[in-house]
Amino acid sequence: MRPMCGRYTRFAATELIYRHFGIRDRSLESSGSEFAPSWNVAPQTMQPVIRLNTDIGAREMVLMRWGLVPFFAESPAVNYSTINAKAETLLTKPAFREPFRRRRCLVPVNSYYEWQALDPKGKKKVTWAIGLKTEGPFALGGIWDRWVSPDKQLQLESYSVITVVPNDLLRFMHDRMPLIIDPRDYTRWLEPGDPQRPPVDLLRPYDDELMKIWQVKPDVGNVRNDRPDLIDPIEPPDEPPTLFS
Repeated sequence: MRPMCGRYTRFAATELIYRHFGIRDRSLESSGSEFAPSWNVAPQTMQPVIRLNTDIGAREMVLMRWGLVPFFAESPAVNYSTINAKAETLLTKPAFREPFRRRRCLVPVNSYYEWQALDPKGKKKVTWAIGLKTEGPFALGGIWDRWVSPDKQLQLESYSVITVVPNDLLRFMHDRMPLIIDPRDYTRWLEPGDPQRPPVDLLRPYDDELMKIWQVKPDVGNVRNDRPDLIDPIEPPDEPPTLFS
C-alpha cells in the first residue's frame, strides 16, 4: 500500500498563506527563497512549513525537506519511512519523540491525495483528492528536526506529517488519515508548553462534516506531473467502490 499522505497540493497564494497562519515575519520571502505552487507535492522535496520562532516569539515560514531526518542520524540519507509519523508511536519511537515534545509544525496544504485499492493486491486503484468544504488552505500537523553533520558544515531541517485513524468519511479508502489541526488550535500546537505534556488530545481525526472528497485522474501518481488539472474532479460512481465491487 502506498504510504498514507504521500502527496498533497499547496497552491494558495503566498499572501493568503501568510494571512491564514498569522505570519508577520516575512524573512523567507525577503531572503529570496521561492516556492512555487504545486499540485503534486512529493516526498524528499523542499516545502514551506510553519513553526514558532522562539527567539522572536512569532510564527515563521521556513523551507524544510519532507521526510524527517532525526538529529542523531549518521547521514541525511533518503528514508521514505519518515514522511509520516503515526500518532500512536510519537512518544515511543526515538526519531519522533523529541520532535513531538519540542518541535511541532504546521504544513500548509489545499488538499491531499489518497489511493484506494480495489483488489487485494492493490493493482487496481482509484485516486481521490481530499480537502475542506471551505476550499481554502488548511494545516496538517507535523513534527520537524534539525540534522547537523559531524563536521558542522552541513545542516538539514526536515519534517514528517502525523497520521491518525480515519474519520467515517475516509475509512473506506484507507486505515489512516493525516492529522488536520483546526485554526483555533494553531497556537497550542506550535507553542512548546511543557515538553513532558505534549498536546496528545489533538491527535484525533478531523470532523468529517467539514471535509469533502472527489475522484481525480491517476496522473498524480507520476511525480513529474504537476499541473492544476490534477485536482479536477472526474465523474465518480454512485457509490464509493470497495474491494468487493
